[in-house]
Amino acid sequence: MNAQDALKQWQQASVLPDYLSDQLNTLSQDKGWVEDAFGQDINFGTAGMRGKLEPGTNRINLFTIGKVTEGLARLIDENGDEAKKRGVAISFDSRYHSREFAEYAARVLGAHKIKVYLFDDLRPTPELSFAVRYLKTFAGINITASHNAKQYNGYKVYGEDGAQMAPENADRLFAYAQKVTDIFGVEAAPVEELRASNTLQLIGEDVDEAYLAHLKEVTFDPEMVKNNADKLKIIYTPLHGTGKMLYDRAFRQGGFDNVIPVPSQSIIDPEFPTTIKPNPEYRDVFEPGFKLANEVDANVIIATDPDADRMGAAVRKADGNFQVLTGNQIATLMAYYLLEHMKENGTLTSDYELVTSIVSSALPFKIAKDFGIRTKHVLTGFKYIGEEVDRMNKENDGKFLMGFEESYGYLFKPFARDKDAMQGALMFGEVASYYASKGMTVFDGLQEIWQKYGVSYEITRAIEMPGIGGQKKMAALMEKLRNEHLDEINGTKVVKIEDFETQTSIDSNGEKELTGFPVSNVLKYYLEDDTWVALRPSGTEPVIKAYVGVNKPTVEEAKKAAEDYQDALGKLLKN
Repeated sequence: MNAQDALKQWQQASVLPDYLSDQLNTLSQDKGWVEDAFGQDINFGTAGMRGKLEPGTNRINLFTIGKVTEGLARLIDENGDEAKKRGVAISFDSRYHSREFAEYAARVLGAHKIKVYLFDDLRPTPELSFAVRYLKTFAGINITASHNAKQYNGYKVYGEDGAQMAPENADRLFAYAQKVTDIFGVEAAPVEELRASNTLQLIGEDVDEAYLAHLKEVTFDPEMVKNNADKLKIIYTPLHGTGKMLYDRAFRQGGFDNVIPVPSQSIIDPEFPTTIKPNPEYRDVFEPGFKLANEVDANVIIATDPDADRMGAAVRKADGNFQVLTGNQIATLMAYYLLEHMKENGTLTSDYELVTSIVSSALPFKIAKDFGIRTKHVLTGFKYIGEEVDRMNKENDGKFLMGFEESYGYLFKPFARDKDAMQGALMFGEVASYYASKGMTVFDGLQEIWQKYGVSYEITRAIEMPGIGGQKKMAALMEKLRNEHLDEINGTKVVKIEDFETQTSIDSNGEKELTGFPVSNVLKYYLEDDTWVALRPSGTEPVIKAYVGVNKPTVEEAKKAAEDYQDALGKLLKN
């Protein structure tokens, strides 16, 4: 079906809510929009989909949500009565239509007589991951677009282990969804009927209490925190999202009483009025926090994104200004604190393991090896960190220290199997308490680490390729790079290329070997000056992620080198 035929089908549908009909009437005047919105189905990647809140098959709306949920229902049907009884846990964030989409997904599943546990209000993404494990459901659904702008929403699917659904089941789900021929005819049972039969069960405080009880386990040294937390004032912002639901209880039970919320950003608001993109990697989201911190003399600001799976931080420097830390820098501070503290108290053993993605900083690995523990690289996506935790548990092979991704995701206690900003916030508060106990700031601590191990500096940029041709353009670009085998980047010799799609690496002498990783559309280049560069098309957004990591003697040199390499990559990808 071409874009015009699909448009006509939508225009003739009698079930569109008024807001979708109004949008369709307005937007369909633009031929370019019609081609993009109806020319293909929305991409389902990394166990989910994300897109603009608009009508169309290539958008997020009630009917694309229904189609994918029908695919999940058929997958559960395939797995039999036990899977249907175990059911699905569903959560949602603060975005436009999130509650509506969550309830509709529940109704679609309910029509298949699949048990549904629906949160009574918005909740953090990691609590959904926890709920899947706690309630022993077959799957989980989270309605969220994470840190994207207000125009977006999305849909994530979780497997029974609490991690985002593994590729085999995710592919089967998508295949079932593609068999839905009438997107407007997906059956959805009435809520009242589902409640009466107990097919739909609301959850909330019961799961909150269980999740909060597990969060107590994250604090490594409660006594140290107790003795030093009063030396800190922490500014916290949930960026208008789900972190507001639990942050106060989580911080207080962790020993942090001096946590001051940013009033303007503690209002649940799908407009995200204080920022264009509610992403804790951007400095602008911290501006209200800077103002409040200066008023109350605080030196630590913690931000969680709207679905509270990513955590960012800003810390005061000696000159009084704030430094917004990168996800890699935050992870470096946490890893060093844990290892140093465990070594001091005699609990560090060589079978601890630090796990991170192939596009994250090399510095925590350098630190881990210095302390004599194991390290493990996995593909991008927190489900792979969860898989490594499961492997260690099943094989009784090692102890999990922490997992992290450069994109502001951290996990310390795997009662959740997705990145957990609540865990990250508590651990960062503990790190700040540790340095306060030594009369130091967190930024002092980072300088100390750099002096000992050298400066690793990383920059990640998202190169947008929007529109219906975006996916094809990204695919063509990656194919071109694979065929060209770059021998230099920004004038520096490439000494090794890892191609995770072909599962091979090749060095400058032409020697090939297997990478040992699952298939993934990623290219990683190692350069002669100890720099690494990686390119990865996103599975849920029309962007290619470009990663650069450098190692230099000083911060100034490292920052300039990383920026130069990123500029060179930008030019390379535009050619």
